[in-house]
Order: sequence, then structure tokens, then C-alpha cells
Amino acid sequence: MKLFVQVPCLNEETTLPAVIGTIPTTIPGIDEIEILIIDDGSTDRTVDVARELGVRHFVRHTRNMGLARSFADGIDYALMHGADIVVNTDGDNQYPQDRIGDLVQPILRGEADIVVADRQTQAVAHFSRFKKLMQRFGSWIVNKAAGTDLPDAASGFRAYSKRSLIKLNVITRFSYCMETIIQAGYKRLAITSIPVETNPKTRESRLFKNIWQHMVMSGSAIVRAYLMYRPYVIFAGLGTLFLVGGLIPFTRYLILVTTGVTGDHVQSLLLGVLLLTGALLSYAIGVVADLTRINRALTEDQLELVKLQRYER
Repeated sequence: MKLFVQVPCLNEETTLPAVIGTIPTTIPGIDEIEILIIDDGSTDRTVDVARELGVRHFVRHTRNMGLARSFADGIDYALMHGADIVVNTDGDNQYPQDRIGDLVQPILRGEADIVVADRQTQAVAHFSRFKKLMQRFGSWIVNKAAGTDLPDAASGFRAYSKRSLIKLNVITRFSYCMETIIQAGYKRLAITSIPVETNPKTRESRLFKNIWQHMVMSGSAIVRAYLMYRPYVIFAGLGTLFLVGGLIPFTRYLILVTTGVTGDHVQSLLLGVLLLTGALLSYAIGVVADLTRINRALTEDQLELVKLQRYER
């Protein structure tokens, strides 16, 4: 059983020694532990420091490609080199690498395909009250979309089985965290979490400029992932809303006409027609989107076979 611990890095020469130094060298049930550094366009000595610390596996981007692309490229490298489990941590030493052994145990026991570390954000001192609220709200949204029950869906400290990685596909360029959970929920992969305590803050996040950008980008990723796998829910709900809204002015128009109320009530008729047209279009788009979803599912089945051939060599 081979474990790859991948560490996405962007100018992490100062914190990388602490990260690599706390990654376990032995874990019960694991035969080999390899460290993979994903250099996402660093301009400092990140790679040199990693080599000095004995790291042998690298994925290098000549320019910054973003967290999602780094994650996907790291997964491809790890699977190509025989990984059975991949743990993703961060180069800023936010996560307690000494808990990697606990993180992989549900996978080793066959109880889970994905294990997400719960940072217990309500107890994180450097998180503002607003950020804690948004973390809880974001996790609630993702859990509703994915049919899961994860307390910290945004956590990037995770363990993935080889089976889950072959089934998952990263589409977004921002962050893989939300998208992979929604995909995993749709594909009926087993997901669980374990509580961890994060390390003290070492620097500001480089993934986003401020909490508002993070909310917009995360929200966009959630909506896109939900549209890919459950478009009928959105368009059926929207169509029903327009339908009910359209029937109200129509009913008003009929009541006014049948009761003999004088006046021009054509505005009710026009509003009703407009809303009912919106309902018809929503239902029609929902049918097309659902057919696209079916085609996507078939394409992903084919892609899964390609991945099996690629990684089982």
C-alpha cells in the first residue's frame, strides 16, 4: 500500500521545512510513504529547500496555475507512480501533518473513499466571526448539494483512495474542495471526516484576496458543479416558480372579467403570459440540461476506463 502526500506550494521556502518535517515516516497499514511537491510557479527556493530535505517527487509549473490545477496535476503524477492513497496538505503548515496517519485509517479499513479533516473552525482563533459564519454556511450549502454531512467542506486537508480519484474530475480553476465533494456525493462515494486542530497562522491566504472574493468564487464553483449533476432540480424549481407566478395574474384577470369589474385588465394578462413563457422555457432548458447530464455521465464512464488503463500499468 503506497501513500503519496502531495504539497501544493507557491513560495513556501520558509514554512516547507516544518511541513515536511512533520509528515509521518511510518503509518500502520502503509508500506511506502512518498512526498510530492507541486511547485505552482514559485520564485523563491521552494524546490531547492524540498530537495535539500530529501524530496524526490516534483510537479513544476512555470507560472502560477491555481490550486485546482495543482491538485489535478499532483493526482495524475501520484497515480502514475503507483499511489493507492493520496493525502493533500498545504505548504503553509496550516494543517497538522502528524494526523495524516489518522486521516488515512478510514480508507485502510474500507469505511470511506474520501476523508476530510474538520478544522473545527469555530475554535480557530485567527478566523473572524464573519468568516466562521461563512464557513458554516458554505459547508451547509455543499452538504445540501452533495447529500453529505461534513462539518468543514472547505478543508483542503484530505485523504483520497485511488478508486475515488479515478472517478473524480476537476473542472474548476479556483479550488477543487467544493467541487469534488459534490461530485463524490453524486457518485455515491463514501465520505467521512475526522476532527483536527490547525497550526498557528503563518501568512495570509494566497488563494483569494479577501473573504468576498472567496465567497463569490466558491459560490460559482458550487453552482457550476450542481448544474452539472442536478440541473433538473434548479430548472424544474425555477419553472414551477414562474408557473405559479403566471397563474396568479391569470386568475386575477378571470375573476375581474367574470365578476364584471370594469376597466382595462390586459396588464394582468400580459404579465401572466410573460411568466408562463418563462416557465415553459425553464422546463425546456431543464430537459436539455438533463440530457446533457446523461451524456456527461456516459462520457465520464468512458473517461474512467481510460484512467484505469492509464494508471493500472
